[in-house]
Amino acid sequence: MTSTMPQDGFYAKVCRGMPALIRQWLILGRGDADRLALILAETARVAGLGDPGETPNGEQLQHWAEGGELPPHWAVRTALFLLVQMPARPTPESDNEACAWAYCWLRNRDFTNRDAALSALPDHLRSQLSHAVTAAWADRQGLRLV
Repeated sequence: MTSTMPQDGFYAKVCRGMPALIRQWLILGRGDADRLALILAETARVAGLGDPGETPNGEQLQHWAEGGELPPHWAVRTALFLLVQMPARPTPESDNEACAWAYCWLRNRDFTNRDAALSALPDHLRSQLSHAVTAAWADRQGLRLV
């Protein structure tokens, strides 16, 4: 029997991978946690990736990275936006994190189809995120990716 439990679904994996995306930003970003929180919030505002409202502090960013609370969508979308531009060429470190990256990738840009979303990825991410982008696209087509 195939498992269809909600905790095994794509969005459940996304939620489990969101803290890791924030953690990568904390590890690879330049500066202390307060500065990285400010950069994240300001980038979200400028790039139109969501409205952070009040700018979080470094302690809140650490809390999200540790999985103490699910990070808001603007934060993970912005973390991905910044990570894919880094010369260090970071990659997701788990299947859950790959799902979070793919989810954010589709939320950050408008794609006409799955192949367009895949080909727009930086070269170093294309093969690693192929399965996750496929799952994210299927989720989006099922109107669950909102």
